[in-house]
Amino acid sequence: MNVLVLGGCGIQGRTAVCDLSGCRNISSVICADSNPTAFAAIEPFVEMSKIDLVELDVLDESSLDALFKKADIAIDLLPRKYAEKIGHAAVRNGVSIVNSNYSSSISHLDQAARSAGVAIMPECGLDPGIDLILYGHAARLFDELHLINSYCGGFPEKKACDNPLNYKISWIWDGVLNSTKRSGRLIKNNRIVDVSAQEQHLEKNIHHIDFPDLGRLEAIPNGDAVLFTDLLGVTSTIGETGRYTLRWPGWSAFWRPLKALDFLSDDPVPGLPGDISPHQFLTTFLEPRLQYRNDEKDLVVMLNIFEGLKDGKKMRLTSRLVIERDLDTGIMAMSKGVGYPASIVAQMMAGGEIPEKGVLSPLQHVPYPSFASKLNDRGIVLEELFETLTD
Repeated sequence: MNVLVLGGCGIQGRTAVCDLSGCRNISSVICADSNPTAFAAIEPFVEMSKIDLVELDVLDESSLDALFKKADIAIDLLPRKYAEKIGHAAVRNGVSIVNSNYSSSISHLDQAARSAGVAIMPECGLDPGIDLILYGHAARLFDELHLINSYCGGFPEKKACDNPLNYKISWIWDGVLNSTKRSGRLIKNNRIVDVSAQEQHLEKNIHHIDFPDLGRLEAIPNGDAVLFTDLLGVTSTIGETGRYTLRWPGWSAFWRPLKALDFLSDDPVPGLPGDISPHQFLTTFLEPRLQYRNDEKDLVVMLNIFEGLKDGKKMRLTSRLVIERDLDTGIMAMSKGVGYPASIVAQMMAGGEIPEKGVLSPLQHVPYPSFASKLNDRGIVLEELFETLTD
């Protein structure tokens, strides 16, 4: 099997390439990136005889097509703005593809992909990704779902919390800032509740959870939870659902006054040389100040809670995972959470374990037992507790 990884020298891309290079069923990995020299960071840990490093110009359609023609399956870990272009290339060349972005930019390619006999699997990373596969698992396990709450976050281990944010960058800082101004849509007490981006960090909208071995974490509403209950077809029975970002306590207290002062605005500030927005300033100014040292770990934690009926009984399914950075390779926990699911699902698609075509969804098309087993093989353990609730 020949796998094309677009963005293979990025933080998540290197992790996917590293994983693929160690799989016996993979003959070659075409690692395509605009900056191939970045691959040197993990070269000592990769089976280099399988790796074909290629410089990528994603805007050059003929070069992109030439790469697809060498592949049996592709993984797209480029920025979201390229997702539609890559989706068209996959359809044009008859090669199925996995990416970790939300599906909104490529869902319209469904019929074209079906006609070309191609599968496109978006939302296949950490969040969205692992969480959505768990959603599908729960929907199959319960007879009726009443509650779905999903929590996920990446942040430093305690000893690395040496700045006022108690945060360091394990993915793209611009992406972190964008998620810090993403509205939320929840269901509470059987009613849909919209939380605007401006109000996302207000005290009334955040709550706290206790996570084993870590303690108290702050939960911030982030994203449209109703979208996914609609996709599952369970919204009519759901009394409560939400999707929440987890951080060490104090995160929202930091951002509340900055939001009130419009520090996350994308509008250029008058009087500055050049068109510089507050968002751009924060991206450029803070990014170098929030980097991990080589001896510091990032953590990824995820908690998903489902409640409903099974065989007439009120039941609760609780699923947890914790991922830590590998200090030997330097691979970040966040990168494992994105790169491993993309690698696993791409191999499942290419091997016929996921046979459907069109624009697919981890909610419906990724078989949970096999996926969870493959994650476990890579050291990511999904701990589950399925228990009866008493009134």
